[in-house]
Amino acid sequence: MDTPSALAFKPAVGDHAFTPRQRELLTLAHELGRTRFAPRAAQWDETASFPFANYDDLRESRLLALCVPEASGGLGADYATYMMVAAEIGRFCGATALTYNMHICSTMWTGLLADGIAMSETQRAEHARRREIHFARVVKQGAVYAQPFSEGSAAAAGRAPFGTTARKVDGGWIVNGRKIFASLSGAADYFGLLCTEDKGDEKPDARDTLYLAVPATSEGVTVTGDWNPLGMRGTVSRNLQFKAVFVSDDEQLMPRGVYFKGAQTWPAMFFTLAPTYLGIANAAYDFTVSYLRGEVEGEPPVKRRMYPTKQIAVAQMRIQLEQLKSLFLRAITEARPNPGKDERMRLYAAHYTVMEGANDIARLAIRTCGGQSMMKHLPLERLYRDSRCGSLMLPWTAELVLDRMGRETLYEAGEKDE
Repeated sequence: MDTPSALAFKPAVGDHAFTPRQRELLTLAHELGRTRFAPRAAQWDETASFPFANYDDLRESRLLALCVPEASGGLGADYATYMMVAAEIGRFCGATALTYNMHICSTMWTGLLADGIAMSETQRAEHARRREIHFARVVKQGAVYAQPFSEGSAAAAGRAPFGTTARKVDGGWIVNGRKIFASLSGAADYFGLLCTEDKGDEKPDARDTLYLAVPATSEGVTVTGDWNPLGMRGTVSRNLQFKAVFVSDDEQLMPRGVYFKGAQTWPAMFFTLAPTYLGIANAAYDFTVSYLRGEVEGEPPVKRRMYPTKQIAVAQMRIQLEQLKSLFLRAITEARPNPGKDERMRLYAAHYTVMEGANDIARLAIRTCGGQSMMKHLPLERLYRDSRCGSLMLPWTAELVLDRMGRETLYEAGEKDE
């Protein structure tokens, strides 16, 4: 195992005994972020446009296939390694890291995570064959997958079946429905769509969730609406409409009924939004230190570090950042199928701490650096706006995480309200 000092920079995840492969991938992500993603980040935010140039870099560096198994031509990264790499990307461009997560999950869920989900022999064989189709698209064609989730209902929170439906027909499915906040809506080649199987007169059930890859060029797929939000403007998360869209059987990313099992088996699958915001928290802290030391490129070399109030604020930021990193590292290194209750609680705690803490660190950064830091040519005001979005993201918003933690602490599985 390599020691943390083997890296020439301080990774966003903090000190860790990185493997040689993790060190190599973190170095790659850091250099891409530092030299290419960071200089472009302001333009995606200003124009609310998708970071296509960054995806060209991800494609060229093979990072689009980060979690595709090596046997299928990918880089074969495990869960923890992906989370480390994503956090490193997030410290340079939040919108790139967040949309990259949607793409990676389409390969991770069908690869590493699916291997830990109970399936019949028939399902396992079917899945093994079909996922090779999708892996080959990413590896050989550089295809990008999105993961439209939200519908403006309780479905994305896991409390109701999805309103988007798929009805079985010869050779495939007919999909109808609508998704909102659909990141990569005008950029992805395929939409990894979560929808409910339409069984006619039967009442819709979350257990009948299907996970289908819908080609973006399919007849009946349209992108609608504008995208002009507070933050994460480069995700271009517009609306998707599906009207009588035919999807072939081989576009199933998981066999029937397996996604629901996966959500129960692998709660860490929903933690993959967090590394983006850990990266942003690092970026806000790094900027504050550089600014107070008079080391921000292009700015007058004015030092502001001698004031006790600013020293205390930086100390507070560092303490909070270390808390984020420690919980994050613990959660990603113990992520596994069917975790115990304490592991699950730590996962929830890590998610809440990162999502809320990133914005708090950015808030402290603006207050400490002062009015100049709000200028658009500096990154801090963008980091603040981007960081605010984390605790709002389904399925684990800040409020839903608190609800889960409280309920699962006070009630055992199967217990009901008095």
